[in-house]
Amino acid sequence: MLLAAASPAFSAERLNRVVELLEQNQPPLGIFASEIDPRAAAALAAAPLDFIIIDMEHSPYDVTRLQSYLLGMIDKRRIASTGKLQPAVTPIVRLPANGREHVEFMIKQVLDLGVFGVVVPHVGSREDALAAVRAMRYAQAENARDREPEGHRGVGYGWAARYWGLAPLEYVSRADLWPLDPSGDLLLWCMIESRAGVENASEIAATPGVGGIFLGPSDLAMSLGVPEGSPKVEAAMVKVLDACRQANVPCGTLVGAGGVAMRLKQGFRFLAVGSDSGISGGVDRALRIGRSK
Repeated sequence: MLLAAASPAFSAERLNRVVELLEQNQPPLGIFASEIDPRAAAALAAAPLDFIIIDMEHSPYDVTRLQSYLLGMIDKRRIASTGKLQPAVTPIVRLPANGREHVEFMIKQVLDLGVFGVVVPHVGSREDALAAVRAMRYAQAENARDREPEGHRGVGYGWAARYWGLAPLEYVSRADLWPLDPSGDLLLWCMIESRAGVENASEIAATPGVGGIFLGPSDLAMSLGVPEGSPKVEAAMVKVLDACRQANVPCGTLVGAGGVAMRLKQGFRFLAVGSDSGISGGVDRALRIGRSK
């Protein structure tokens, strides 16, 4: 952990709501968003969600649109009324590059715009996970207890610090990966959605700096060569879930309203329950079920 001068206010406040909920053993619930428009962002920022995964894997990778989207999520009235900098809905970005590509520049660009988390699709090995961890971290002070894994993120944090509402050096201190750095406000979720990922789940989950494993059932079924509802898919998901339990790393997945209670009972600790095609009746029901547990 790097030392930094604290801002006069808000310095002890947890900025990442998803991390806060996970620390309280409450399941964060969110959706995928592919309509990357600032007004759509404003609407979702006021919705009863905990996070939005801004999907740049299956929509154009346009960081200028992402920048506008993130600005659209700012709710100055809420900040003024609550006295808190923590966004009600945490913005997280899913990258277009698969884990095996080790594309550091994409991680650097989205972090420098101020996102609070990154989802890396198709992580198939510890090497993939470790590359993402290093790309998301700044190099730490030479005497830091959590100096490893060594950070590769380049210095260019002015805009991100402004977006978080922090002094630049305080941003540097807090823009580290949770739970590797217990005070960190950045999340790395590695997607396991292939046969290789399932086989290497224990090593991926145990990689220092990984804050969660996100299971992609559709791609997993495709990789296994079976329909999505096949028992083989469920068996693979349970295997990954068990690996996450052993590593004490939160595991999440995408699920409809009918499966929310089951997945939470199984031990999934965060869930995506829909998309930005609208907060449908099913998504609303899924959110209510999740919050009742």
